[in-house]
Amino acid sequence: MKRAIFPGSFDPLTLGHVDIIERGVKLFDELIIAIGVNADKKYMFSLEERKKFIEDCFKHEPKIKVVTYKGLTVHFCQENNVDFIFRGLRNPADFEFEKAIAHTNRDLAPIETVFLLTAASTSYISSSIVRDVIRNDGDYTKLVPASVRVK
Repeated sequence: MKRAIFPGSFDPLTLGHVDIIERGVKLFDELIIAIGVNADKKYMFSLEERKKFIEDCFKHEPKIKVVTYKGLTVHFCQENNVDFIFRGLRNPADFEFEKAIAHTNRDLAPIETVFLLTAASTSYISSSIVRDVIRNDGDYTKLVPASVRVK
């Protein structure tokens, strides 16, 4: 069974994430969307809200599992028999950052990272942009799935 983890903070889930997840789920037998917990980070949405956004968005997809975790992603993979880390790339800066993480992860454990380019139509969307639009009372609904349209 090919199992992959798609890790992130998902604060909040965006249409860019949805694009990557919908295309990625076709590549694996199971795709675990793993919300990482970072005590040093200030989140706009609670862990429970972020998990619910994702669960509601993908409730009809049996190959998707949503979990939360702390610590290194490779440790989660080893503890849960996950062979692949799945990541989306929006731009060259994402690639450079993700490449360094992928090399580090491979040094720590025999886990491959698989990259997928985001669709051109969503490549400009990031969670930080969405949060900024929300904070400034802008129309963020075109940037997120219906499950996130709560504010």
